[in-house]
Amino acid sequence: MKIKIIAVGKIKEKYLKDGIAEYVKRIQPYSDVEIFELNDYSIYDSNSIFEIEKAKTEEGKSILKNIKNTEYVITLDLNKNEPNSLQFATILDKSFQKGGSKITFVIGGSYGLSEEVRTRANDSISLSKLTFLHQMTRLILLEQIYRSFKILNNEVYHK
Repeated sequence: MKIKIIAVGKIKEKYLKDGIAEYVKRIQPYSDVEIFELNDYSIYDSNSIFEIEKAKTEEGKSILKNIKNTEYVITLDLNKNEPNSLQFATILDKSFQKGGSKITFVIGGSYGLSEEVRTRANDSISLSKLTFLHQMTRLILLEQIYRSFKILNNEVYHK
């Protein structure tokens, strides 16, 4: 099994880097994990719809360059289904079956995903209706992936 995470934006905070590294290590017995950090597109006027759409388009092009046609893609999208941990474990399990043991998760930039990336996705979920620091999303996703493997293997962790 292999999990690929494509994320727009770089992690700068040490505590997040440490947490991400810890969960990648915990997931290793179940799956290989590779993370692709892509540059975010700079916006000079955050009120400009044109600049926001241009940023999403440019980030989308970069995301799509890192996805092969054969990959099973799950995007993280605030407006989609918000599964609980048991449901997420089921989604992960079914996605591995559909994706030939490889899943690619996509975390867009702070303004969201381009329509092209949304169209390419095989599935889409929301981690929460709450607003998180954008950089925290990667850590939260990895923790939920780890929790899912524990659930799927009937191992102690999930409560």
